Amino acid sequence: VQLQASGGGLVQAGGSLRLSCAASRPDFYRHAVGWFRQAPGKEREFVAAINWLGDMTYFADSVKGRFSISRDNAKNSVYLQMNSLKPEDTAIYYCAGRFFNTPNYYYETSYDYWGQGTQVTVSS
Repeated sequence: VQLQASGGGLVQAGGSLRLSCAASRPDFYRHAVGWFRQAPGKEREFVAAINWLGDMTYFADSVKGRFSISRDNAKNSVYLQMNSLKPEDTAIYYCAGRFFNTPNYYYETSYDYWGQGTQVTVSS
């Protein structure tokens, strides 16, 4: 397993959660990482991404201003901080990685490997 997503749970609307994506590969610091989510009955969608340097971040319009993404290469981890959560944020959240950068962080096909997902449920 190259990526392990964790930190999901049940939270009330307006609350916060921090998801973690831990990597087992030693060259993780050279990998871009994206977060995607899939709600029941819907296709998986892009949420956020960070480049390998950690100086560029990308967000879906639906989460801009509420979510942030960061990485700690010393801990081989990427984090998704989710604030002001809404019921529509309920989904399984997946992290994905690829070596170096990609010309388009928003597409699933830009990533080479995926974590197993963590469930986020936001109650109204």
